[in-house]
Amino acid sequence: FGPAFAVQAGSLAGDAVWALLGLAGVGALFTVPVLRVPLTVGGCLLLAWLGLTGLRDALSPKAAPASTNAPPARSALAVGAAMSLGNPWNVVYWSGAAGAVGAVLGEDAGPASLAVFFAGFMTSSLAWCFVAAGLIALLRRALPPAAVRVLEAACGLALLVFAALLAARLFP
Repeated sequence: FGPAFAVQAGSLAGDAVWALLGLAGVGALFTVPVLRVPLTVGGCLLLAWLGLTGLRDALSPKAAPASTNAPPARSALAVGAAMSLGNPWNVVYWSGAAGAVGAVLGEDAGPASLAVFFAGFMTSSLAWCFVAAGLIALLRRALPPAAVRVLEAACGLALLVFAALLAARLFP
């Protein structure tokens, strides 16, 4: 539960940064290639590293139970934040969301209305972090080790595919 929750909380912290930037209208800056390209390359490298790590963990059986081999919470938190901050499409998403939120709230949507929206989003997302981490911990205990290794391999491959797809967007 702990490492899964830490990764999600780190990702949520990164999402909060992007949300604040997007709601503030900074998204237009990321259409400039000099900013978008390095962020995209960094995101690709991070996804590829996570994918390779997942495959490595799936292919090498662990000598001790997973709970004692879990990365420290600080490391898991940093990985979650890096995954979110390394995704250049988050600010694009939040820039679009700002327009949608403004349309729903109306022309009188001031900073207070956006703050209420942001607080609601963060609160619901934090609640989901608890639910998802609990499900991950439950499944990890319920599944046989071979099934966990297959899931780790599938996730590692998916991360590598996402890295390749993100890299492909650099060269339209």
